[in-house]
Amino acid sequence: MIRDAQDVEIAEFPAARGKSLEQLAAKLPAVNVGLATSEFTPGENRLGFGVIDQEQSFVYGKTAVYLARTPNGRVLGPFPAPADPLVVEAPFRSKGAAEEGADIAAIYEAQVDLPKPGRWFVLAMTKAQGKTFGAAGELKVAPSSPIPAVGEPAPKVTTDTLAASGGDIESIDTREPPDDMHETDLREVAGKQPVVLLFATPALCQTRVCGPVVDIAAQLKKKYGDRVAFIHQEVYVDNMVKKGLRPPLESFNLRTEPWLFTLDADGRVAARLEGSFGNRAFERAIEAAL
Repeated sequence: MIRDAQDVEIAEFPAARGKSLEQLAAKLPAVNVGLATSEFTPGENRLGFGVIDQEQSFVYGKTAVYLARTPNGRVLGPFPAPADPLVVEAPFRSKGAAEEGADIAAIYEAQVDLPKPGRWFVLAMTKAQGKTFGAAGELKVAPSSPIPAVGEPAPKVTTDTLAASGGDIESIDTREPPDDMHETDLREVAGKQPVVLLFATPALCQTRVCGPVVDIAAQLKKKYGDRVAFIHQEVYVDNMVKKGLRPPLESFNLRTEPWLFTLDADGRVAARLEGSFGNRAFERAIEAAL
């Protein structure tokens, strides 16, 4: 089912012209939408989400999203939302990795244009199991964001390294087993070469997707590691949520996890991804930095 959900044709979904979200959703079996992104500003945004049925299982099928300021207002869309798999090859899977048939094995992703700040209503329409389901949600578009945007210089901050930790890998990596992305300090390479900077905490993740995205990073490091510096930065001080965020996250003005930033050779943000993101999105972000 995930394979079918990866390719979406807009012609498969109703046109929004002259219809409201309520009209589009009428008579559709209701499911739930779980947003995987929370930072939105006017303009083009990445909308990541999952579709969840009444038994709390993920639903995978061809999907598109519609947006409107009010349930009865003018509708934007449909925007295609192909599923992006989180599964990696066996050698790169950690404890709690995403697997085919597991609780979460892919994430939907749509590129949507949000013209104005404020409250927006979302309808995700998914074709699965011979039916068309409707999942309604809401998001808030802020006038601006303090988080570094594409094209802006990334903060040149010191990130944790194995050397600086005195070889105590467990103090800077909660993954099981630990990964090998702790050799490089961002301050030493920013502005000198492309960088993949992944803020994630596999064991303490509040969104349950840090483990899978770190696994994806580990797999892509094999392909791009000779051209890009890969850095995995843990999230919480002393790996304790109650102690708050580590300084690098504070410098990037982050409030959630995971986050991925790729930087070009000039130290500018080439791409950024929040929350859950799959293999395709991660690789596009790397290519943007090269």
